[in-house]
Amino acid sequence: MTTIIQISSSDLARYAAIPIAFEVRTIFDVRLPDSGLGGIQLVEIPVTPHVKDYDELETPLSWQDEFDISRWGFFLAVDNSGQALGGAAVAWNTAGVNMLEGRSDLSVLWDIRIHPEARKQGIGKKLFAHAVDWSRQRGCARMKIETQNINVPACRFYAAQGCQLGDIRRFAYLDEPSVADEVQLNWYLEF
Repeated sequence: MTTIIQISSSDLARYAAIPIAFEVRTIFDVRLPDSGLGGIQLVEIPVTPHVKDYDELETPLSWQDEFDISRWGFFLAVDNSGQALGGAAVAWNTAGVNMLEGRSDLSVLWDIRIHPEARKQGIGKKLFAHAVDWSRQRGCARMKIETQNINVPACRFYAAQGCQLGDIRRFAYLDEPSVADEVQLNWYLEF
């Protein structure tokens, strides 16, 4: 049995110990028929398999160095023995977090991670639902989630949770050489 618990920022080392890396086998290629006048197409294409680890760019332990995380929600999915199987972090009402757009009625699912051995068991759904409930309790009307075109499983997960793709930012990461070829995809869930 899996239980969702809220933790404080002082327990982020336990959260950060959950691996977030995944294998990329396909990506969503962004195609613009007629230079975009014919719409936008996301076409899933195979790529040379490789591992993507978001913690190589920024770890949960660095969040408090960059932001005031006192209003954030941190959650762990734990088994009966207390072992952490997954985690989620929600940003809310925090100056300097551009994704929040200066709004107090918007939350951002900042991070969600499931231990590789616990994936595909419904833990992500439980964590996502908990993050939504936490956001609603703070008066939020919408949740925003950022992912990339290289994370096809995440895109499919968010769509299955009722989220809608709202923004495709093809040039969002041009200033970050290690991810400059990735496309930012922002998903939204209306409450």
